[in-house]
Amino acid sequence: MSEADRRERGLKKFNEVYGGVIPAPPEGAMEFFDLMLEQLFAEVWTRPALSQRDRRLVTMGVIAALGEHDTFLIQARSALAKEELDPAALREMVIHLAHYAGYPRAAGLVTGVEKVIQEHGK
Repeated sequence: MSEADRRERGLKKFNEVYGGVIPAPPEGAMEFFDLMLEQLFAEVWTRPALSQRDRRLVTMGVIAALGEHDTFLIQARSALAKEELDPAALREMVIHLAHYAGYPRAAGLVTGVEKVIQEHGK
C-alpha cells in the first residue's frame, strides 16, 4: 500500500473513530499526526479481530490507567457521539476502572465524565 493510500485509509478511520470531535490537521502540518494516521489508524484500528467499540474500551482503559484525563474525555465524547457507549455505560466504566486503575485516577474522571454527558445531552 502506498503512503498516500495509507494516509487516506488512516484518515477515513480517524474520522470514523472521532467523528468530528477532533479535526484532522492538514497533511504535513504535524509529522507526529501524519505517522499516527499511517500507522495507528491505517494499520491497527482497521484490523478485523476487535470492533471499534472494543478498541475504544481498551484505549479508554489504558488512558485512564495512565491518568490522562483530558485524553480520556476526548474518547468519552467520541464514544457518546458514535453511540458506542451511552451515559450509563460511561459511568459504569469509571466505577469499573476504579478497581483496576485505582480510585484516585477514576475519581479524577467523574466530574469530567458528567460534564461530557451533559454536553452530549444538549
